[in-house]
Amino acid sequence: MAAAPNHVSEIAQSRGVRECLQWLTREKQWINERHLELCRIPAPTFLEEKRAAWMAEQFRELGCSPVIDAAGNVVAVLAESSSQPLVALTAHLDTVLAPRRPEDVYVEADGRFLGPGVSDNGAGLAALLAIARAVRLYDAAAGAEAGVVFVANVGEEGEGNLSGMRYLARQSELAARVRAYLVLDGPALDHITSHALASRRFEISFAGAGGHSWTDHGNANPVHALAAAITQFVGDSVPAACGESGAPRCAFNFGIVEGGTSINSIPASARAKLDLRSEDAARIDAMVEVLAGAVDRARDLENRRAAGAKLAAKVKEIGSRPAGRLPEGSPLLAHIRAVDAHLGIRSRLDCASTDANIPLSMGVPAVAIGAGGQGGGAHTPGEWYHPEGRDLGLKRILLTLALLIHTQWTS
Repeated sequence: MAAAPNHVSEIAQSRGVRECLQWLTREKQWINERHLELCRIPAPTFLEEKRAAWMAEQFRELGCSPVIDAAGNVVAVLAESSSQPLVALTAHLDTVLAPRRPEDVYVEADGRFLGPGVSDNGAGLAALLAIARAVRLYDAAAGAEAGVVFVANVGEEGEGNLSGMRYLARQSELAARVRAYLVLDGPALDHITSHALASRRFEISFAGAGGHSWTDHGNANPVHALAAAITQFVGDSVPAACGESGAPRCAFNFGIVEGGTSINSIPASARAKLDLRSEDAARIDAMVEVLAGAVDRARDLENRRAAGAKLAAKVKEIGSRPAGRLPEGSPLLAHIRAVDAHLGIRSRLDCASTDANIPLSMGVPAVAIGAGGQGGGAHTPGEWYHPEGRDLGLKRILLTLALLIHTQWTS
């Protein structure tokens, strides 16, 4: 059942929720300190253990009983019974770049946080802890059933392939109980990600005999073939796969190119990693066909030029994020819009690739939203976050959870 905006006002004025909202504004310093501390713990994809242990300790200090599951996710359940339906509030632990030392994450004179992951996803993780603290106060003040599971999950970035969310939503003991997912990713409040952007990732590799640049000249060169494959793909993919103006968007990116050991050695191997995305999964399939053709032609061209040893080529899929979409009439979407109207937040629906891809692809209601504040430079050395306005995002999250709980939302 969708909630009307006046229902949001009633919940916001209830004693327990009102005290929690006040705490979120009053305890800015506590939240900022947790934010900076967690961001100083390196957590590159596949190496999130230290940050996970820190998050688990934070949940214990809040009176929760967290566990680290088989995927490496930190999971803390607030529920009265083991069969109670749950809303999952999640934020990913991992970052694209990681600080080499704690001093790499610091505060500028203007109040901005600078350093790897301070926005993506330091903002989401700090919000997760803040909401956990608020919900504990909410339960103590209002005596309400929580029905919330807090999750700091692994494997969202890079080649993590959403591994933490895949496990949570498909294999964990809680999977059947979770009726909705609120994914906290970055700070921005101007969007509600309700459409999951499909993506597929590939590694292209060429292998040959290698050799000395002079004495073995004539052996096929994997780097030459790889360069030709990339050039052919980039030249062919837009007209062949992405269609005319106005068609569903698509994108491609060669993010890693590697090969060779020295300037005077013919490489024995070369490889590149490619990210393909589209609002239409069929367009990704079309780009994959273009990619396979470009690799085959580049291999054949280099082998025809070679007087010596030939090349072999391989295209390997290393990741796939499924598509999905939250129906326009979803109660979850109605609740968030009601909260936004109450708080004066102007937001729009958008399409992106987030942890929400997994539940949305399964038909389970999910959205990804920002945690409040301002940020930029994600995935770069210049990443920054400013906590000004953070409390508005936190209030949005808390009120949405409260609506889900009070209306006994289950579908």
